Parts: sequence; C-alpha cells; structure tokens
Amino acid sequence: MIYHITTNEQWQLALQQNFYEAESVATEGFMHCSTGQQVSGVLHRYFKDKAGLVKLTIDTTKLLSGLQYDYSPSVNELFPHIYGRLNLDAVLHVEALQ
Repeated sequence: MIYHITTNEQWQLALQQNFYEAESVATEGFMHCSTGQQVSGVLHRYFKDKAGLVKLTIDTTKLLSGLQYDYSPSVNELFPHIYGRLNLDAVLHVEALQ
C-alpha cells in the first residue's frame, strides 16, 4: 500500500471524471505518494494548517500507470511516485483528515 494526500474537492472531481490526476503529473510528470511511515512527515512538511484534505490508500498491484520509487535528497528517502493517472479501482480507502 501507498498513500496520497489531496483535497476533498480534487477527489470529488476524480469521482466525476472516473480517474484522478494530480496537478503534479502535468508539471513534474508524476504523482507524489508516500509509504505508511512517510505520511505523517509529508503532512507536517507540506500540508500543515490546510483543511479539507483526504488520504487515499492505494493498492499498488492494481495500478495501471507506472510506479517508481525516487530519491528525495531533502529528506534522504525514497518516495513512491505514480507516473500518470490513478485508476479509481486502485483506491481502497479514502480517509478525511483533520
């Protein structure tokens, strides 16, 4: 399992479109994700004081787009990145974050 943080608004749009595509796919070529151990750090670094967030739990065996673990020098860790759209059937759970 890997995880992705997004806004509830973006998730609702994904449900209407039948796929989810993070803005970073257009700008960086991939969607940022995290392992279970990385989620809290990502929330603290990038989403502090943001409201209306959801955490997507993603089954990597169901992904139709490529998955690659890339090195992030700022935190000296490998992070999972999805290179393309996220097919909704790969999302096992959506959790509202507070």
